[in-house]
Amino acid sequence: MILANLRARFVSTDADVVVELLSGGDAEREREVRGRLHREGIDALLDDPALVDRLQSTDHLVGFSPALFLYVTVRHALLDVGVDSDRLSDYLGALLLEFGRAPRANQIATYDDETYHYLTDLMAGIGAYSGHRGFLLRAHLGNYALWLAGIFPEYITARQRRNGGPGLSYFESMGARGFHLASDHRLAQKFDLADVFAVAADAFPAIRVALNRISDRLMFPNRMSADRLLRQVGDAFAPGYG
Repeated sequence: MILANLRARFVSTDADVVVELLSGGDAEREREVRGRLHREGIDALLDDPALVDRLQSTDHLVGFSPALFLYVTVRHALLDVGVDSDRLSDYLGALLLEFGRAPRANQIATYDDETYHYLTDLMAGIGAYSGHRGFLLRAHLGNYALWLAGIFPEYITARQRRNGGPGLSYFESMGARGFHLASDHRLAQKFDLADVFAVAADAFPAIRVALNRISDRLMFPNRMSADRLLRQVGDAFAPGYG
């Protein structure tokens, strides 16, 4: 299952990459950044506003992990929409890393034999199971709704326009419900996820906006459409997301 453990997957060279990016090749600045690293730890550097742009735009540094890239990207996208939770950033980065491996987004666990393509099927499963599988189904309802609405919003709006399918608000509602149900499950405490799921449930619309911005900028940067423009304008004027 997905845990809030992305930072535990950093590699030994990640701290040096962060220092180099923040120092910009200046020796005095590098001494200052390394001093801050030793005094405050790497999390203080990861929250530096300059880091995300430099990490995303670099084309010459090697040796940093996908975990570092995803954590910094997600962390700053969440901060931009007013969600300040490093634990949630840990979890969502791990979610993106895991769901990027097909067909994991359609499975409640890596080696589960059953696949799910509709949120209603997950809800039906939640009604049928209450133990470990029930917990995984609850978490996956939140995860899958966020994956679709966060990373593929144009797919949702295009399907809504063509076939009258549900829009982003439906995915937000169902995803928040999944995370609420998961946070209340007895196994959420066992896996140290109760607080993560609670925050994800309460902040689901803002998280969706944050992931949309990651998707627009990094995954589909050249796919401009009327649907995207309308969504971006609407999100820009939503309270707290500008």
